[in-house]
Amino acid sequence: MKKSSKVEELNTLTDEEKAEGWRLLFNGKDFTGWRGYNKDKVPSAWTIEDNAIKINGSGEGEAGSHDGGDIIYDEKFKNFELKFEWKVSKGGNSGVFYLAREFSDLPIWRSAPEYQILDNENHLDAQLGKDGNRQSASLYDLIPAKPQNSKPWGEWNTGSIIVYKGTVIHKQNGEVVLEYHLWTPEWEEMIENSKFKGWAEMINAGGEERMGYIGLQDHGDDVWFRNIKLKVLD
Repeated sequence: MKKSSKVEELNTLTDEEKAEGWRLLFNGKDFTGWRGYNKDKVPSAWTIEDNAIKINGSGEGEAGSHDGGDIIYDEKFKNFELKFEWKVSKGGNSGVFYLAREFSDLPIWRSAPEYQILDNENHLDAQLGKDGNRQSASLYDLIPAKPQNSKPWGEWNTGSIIVYKGTVIHKQNGEVVLEYHLWTPEWEEMIENSKFKGWAEMINAGGEERMGYIGLQDHGDDVWFRNIKLKVLD
């Protein structure tokens, strides 16, 4: 039997996805809809490469940013499912933030849970934290992603974040890797036993509206994102 030579189209919606209410957050061509955190435009360290959003890392970690910094999609979401693909350079580190709020005097990670993006084999963060809670797809520094099924650096992974009435699910490469519940006593206890101890903005992720921005992190390394799609859950 002859194999199909059809190549999956990137950054597009299938008819089925359209019928289900999915929308693209990245058109594959430019930064329509995106801007820097606390900025009115996308910093120049972010570019479009091979149909993907790329952060061009400084190679010096977070402190070495040259017209970089985190970016957000300029619309708040409450109950949603977010799908995306990501890959990292060797030793790469980044993250996807959600329910983020914008504070003029605070970085995005003070208010937003983070889906960790990491080269588990080569980045030191994979060995830090507790029980692997800084490895890819983990709720950063809080809950480890299990099973840990990320692919090596240079290969594309799929990710998914579902937020619905306080219940949050992370998926990686088609598998559910963690579940937790926001705004509960257990959530507050977890925060108080982490590096985020005392961070009221994190405890109250999403604020009174229980909604916020989707963000992509500049952690000083080359990282790519594509096929970023979102469906609002009523």
